Amino acid sequence: MEQVYQAMNLLEAHSLKGLLVSHQIDCVLKGETLSAAVGELPPDVQGVTLWVEPEKVIQARTLLQEYEAQSHTHWICQACGEENAGSFELCWQCQHSRE
Repeated sequence: MEQVYQAMNLLEAHSLKGLLVSHQIDCVLKGETLSAAVGELPPDVQGVTLWVEPEKVIQARTLLQEYEAQSHTHWICQACGEENAGSFELCWQCQHSRE
């Protein structure tokens, strides 16, 4: 298996694992149990990493790059006019779908 991403936290790691699995890319998380050692270990070994099979690395990295690009964009809700982060699929204000 090959590492394709280091998540900021456990929640992001599980969300991204779900993204990969929804695209038929099996994913293993490593470092989940290290969160209990925050403060005891250096920051560079505390992160949760995502690992995939070598033949899925390119596809996984493409999806993860798209995820990162979304975090820098915004969209306006068609129902209420609220501005939302690109990573949101639902409006945080009214729960209306992005599309």
